[in-house]
Amino acid sequence: MEHTSHEFLRQLLETPSPSGFEQPIQQVVRDWVRPYADEVTTDRHGNVFAARFPEQNAAPVKVMLAGHCDQIALMVQHIDSEGYLYVQPIGGWDMQILLGQYLTVWTRNGPVTGVVARRAIHLMTNEERTRVPQFTDVWVDIGAKNREEAEQLVRHGDPLTFALGYRPLRNGLAASPAMDDKVGLWVCMETVRLLKGQPLQAAVYGVSTVAEEIGLRGAYTATYSVNPTVGIAVDVTHATDTPGNDKKSQGEIKCGAGPVLFRGPNISPRVFDLLEETARKHEIPVQVRGVPRATGTDANAMQITREGVACGLIGIPNRYMHSPVEVIHLDDLANAAKLLAEFCAAVTPDTNWIP
Repeated sequence: MEHTSHEFLRQLLETPSPSGFEQPIQQVVRDWVRPYADEVTTDRHGNVFAARFPEQNAAPVKVMLAGHCDQIALMVQHIDSEGYLYVQPIGGWDMQILLGQYLTVWTRNGPVTGVVARRAIHLMTNEERTRVPQFTDVWVDIGAKNREEAEQLVRHGDPLTFALGYRPLRNGLAASPAMDDKVGLWVCMETVRLLKGQPLQAAVYGVSTVAEEIGLRGAYTATYSVNPTVGIAVDVTHATDTPGNDKKSQGEIKCGAGPVLFRGPNISPRVFDLLEETARKHEIPVQVRGVPRATGTDANAMQITREGVACGLIGIPNRYMHSPVEVIHLDDLANAAKLLAEFCAAVTPDTNWIP
């Protein structure tokens, strides 16, 4: 992976972006992609668009590449008299993953460190030991003496995330919270970088969408604005190369074996075929997975916006999704960006998208 691009990935992963609070990461995106794009804009919803235009002035085919910048998070709902915070989820959480974690409260005056906990196992009843707690059963300890001190630091509605941090692993793997879907966002913006100076016959929009984790909201508004002919979402997908996964239902997906091309009713067969053909032509390793229903990704929103969009979906294999230790392979990211750059370069005004 190119050095500056690798540093961009690290910066994305170490910048907070809870759904609805994406402003810091979108500034990172704008600053990094501006030298590579012909135009960088932000809409009222918070989506960031990095566009590359063809030289001719005629109205071109538009290709939209969408990766969502938001991550699952928590929100302060209550501060009790002793200064403990009670939180509710933003997005989908596994409570058993949350217990015992370091958290960061992102306040208007800067980050505040906390821990999420419950009573020690020695003090629990047998029933409590075997029951998965609810959010109202646990609290965040920021070390405050009482409510008054806590309220000097934290407001109701402040977001919290896992303690952020990028950690390289062996054999090209890396771990971090929020690989979902900052790796997809990275792929879209890296594609824009790779297209810098390349001749294009289509306009390409790399879009950092917001609020995906709470209902694909940014993708709906961004797609309406761009009005693309073709839309490709880049998101994470479950890697099944760890113990206990059911490959019969999820497919055989491996980290490091290439980005995943999806097939199914959420996917245009024309887009899939061109992606697969492009991968074969340029010797880019890919995996294929079938999904027999609408996907829970930005591709779902793009496909049904306006009069409909010819959609594709690329997945980055991801172990331990929605945890503080999500694991990906760096080669899968680089190959996904290379594939999308070659795909965009292959699109012409005469490309047929009608199934």
